[in-house]
Amino acid sequence: MITRPVRERSLTTIGQMVHDGLKFSGFSEVGLLSLSSADHSEIGDICSGLADRYDGTNVSLSLPSTRVDAFNITLAEELSRNGRRTGLTFAPEGGSERIRRVINKMVSEEDLIRTVVTAYTNGWRNVKLYFMCGLPTETDDDVVQIARLAHEVIRAGRAATGSRDIRCTVSIGGFVPKPHTPFQWAAMASPETIDRRLRLLKQAINADRSLGRAIGYRYHDGKPSVIEGLLSRGDRRVGAVIRRVWELGGRFDGWSEHFSHDRWTRACEDTGVDLDWYTTREREEPEVLPWDHLDSGLDKEWLWKDWQDARSEYEQDDCRWTPCFDCGVCPAMDTQIQVGPTGRKLLPLTPV
Repeated sequence: MITRPVRERSLTTIGQMVHDGLKFSGFSEVGLLSLSSADHSEIGDICSGLADRYDGTNVSLSLPSTRVDAFNITLAEELSRNGRRTGLTFAPEGGSERIRRVINKMVSEEDLIRTVVTAYTNGWRNVKLYFMCGLPTETDDDVVQIARLAHEVIRAGRAATGSRDIRCTVSIGGFVPKPHTPFQWAAMASPETIDRRLRLLKQAINADRSLGRAIGYRYHDGKPSVIEGLLSRGDRRVGAVIRRVWELGGRFDGWSEHFSHDRWTRACEDTGVDLDWYTTREREEPEVLPWDHLDSGLDKEWLWKDWQDARSEYEQDDCRWTPCFDCGVCPAMDTQIQVGPTGRKLLPLTPV
């Protein structure tokens, strides 16, 4: 939300960034990483231009996270032209169509199946599907539906390729509401709820052993997410909690081997901070939020309306292609949507 509106880098700017990055870093893998790289109006020309430029070298090209309905045969061919197929990650984010409407991620099951079949038939044997657990209004069934989707992906991949050497990795992250978004008022799911749903999902994946063996399963339990939720929407009182965690020996808590949920809960108790009040409680519209004095350009009234739309499962269109929704960003920040295409091509580098 706080990166609105969409402003695309030009094809030539991206080409120069890739050139400089390879030259000065020594790396040989280029990842076109943004919130939605495949939405770029010239993504096909970018991929083909970079593939042409580095053809015959050991440079590999990848889209680390690709929108399901934006991946096609042309992109698949360009990304694998030099013979190296890096990982493909698609992010449906919600297991059921209902929960995808809530988060405005309108990817149909048919879109997903068609996309992964495109990848499998172009030589990929493993794709990663990213989902979230703990989304607003989520039910157990919304999460269990992830297993059914994964099963269908394996079935479709085997049918399209005639091979059983097809794999899919399901990766689950815990949802954390963030300030300056429509979900800033939403309640987080408790760690106990997250962990119970993840157990149900694992059981559902393994219910069909012939398919379950082909599905990898990676997840983060609910405890780190609830602490991230505390830090995400906390006010100045949380500063004392952070200091107390440090006094109790907390270091590098972003690394799972160093994280201690018990240390954080003790720090909250020592400082008189109610962890649930900051995390699993839903806010109401009149509440003054700790970040209200910070202006990201988004009107709070518009965010509240979007939150109500999400709860009613109303799909919102992309304002790049529709009339303005009056979110407030463009006039407040004196900016505007900037999208191509420019019509230019990325030429191969000429050695000097």
